[in-house]
Amino acid sequence: MKILGIDTSCDDTCVALLEIRNSKLKILSNIISSQVKLHAKYGGVYPSLAKREHIKNLPLVFRRATKRIKLSEIDLVSVTNGPGLEPCLWQGVNFANELAKNLKVPLIPVNHIEAHILVNSPKIFPAICLVISGGHTQLILMKGIGQYKLIGETRDDAAGECFDKAARILGLSYPGGPIISKLAKKINNGSRTSIILPRPMIYQKNYDFSFSGLKTAVLYDYRSRPSKLRKSKQYIREMCREVQQAIIDVLIHKTIKAAKDFRVKSIIFGGGVVANEELRKQFQEKIRKEIPNTEYLMPDTKYCTDNAVMVVIAAYFHRQEVKRVNWKKIAVDANLKI
Repeated sequence: MKILGIDTSCDDTCVALLEIRNSKLKILSNIISSQVKLHAKYGGVYPSLAKREHIKNLPLVFRRATKRIKLSEIDLVSVTNGPGLEPCLWQGVNFANELAKNLKVPLIPVNHIEAHILVNSPKIFPAICLVISGGHTQLILMKGIGQYKLIGETRDDAAGECFDKAARILGLSYPGGPIISKLAKKINNGSRTSIILPRPMIYQKNYDFSFSGLKTAVLYDYRSRPSKLRKSKQYIREMCREVQQAIIDVLIHKTIKAAKDFRVKSIIFGGGVVANEELRKQFQEKIRKEIPNTEYLMPDTKYCTDNAVMVVIAAYFHRQEVKRVNWKKIAVDANLKI
């Protein structure tokens, strides 16, 4: 069985092909066309511009992903239909609708958040899922495939969004997460920073997050410094380290708390921010120290950011539910909930 996956939820045009043989999964292709350089000068993603690029790139990416097979070999098509940027989502959904119709094969709409979770191929439940990206920061209680309860989410900025906005304040490039992580490494682990930022909502009894105040604290600190100091390499590096650590501290505390409160057997991570090396390291250390009997699953860094492999794997887990649908009824939901 061969399953094709498409993701155009934001600014990456993604197509992947997966083969199932003897109950084993094999990735035949995973093609991503990134728009990062295009949007970098704006400091964020412009939906109308991203839509235009998807229209141009999707046929090219599709041909690259399927060049080693005959299209008639595709047994199932899957596509992200939400959440995400609506103009972008429609490009993938329309393409998938037409493709499935022409090939006369079933079509599975995939929830983008669930795909970030299922790319880990989880098997041990109950689990706490932490999904962290530029658009989402959520804690989800998972009792099995398709059984989810949202227990906490950001009330304003997502963690990835905070990284981007902090980087913009400091005059750094977009996206903010990778450059902040890179500069934070230049401060020795043993040295203490002179900058102290808040850890918003860290000790509140709920499982929600808030990163807007952290971004504001970065802005106030930056403006309070003399021009020469705030442009210095030392100041920017120290600020990057403190921003990163503040975000990590909140994410770790809330996730460990949820894992203990719900007595879960595993913790599952997903989303672009999970590619952060320091976050992965500190989470692993904290889990081993505080809840050593709890398993944890982190995707390979190349499957943290948006990709179509996760869409295909999500479709694989739901393949038994598939029906020959009326393609005209597959629609987009930019605010789709898990």
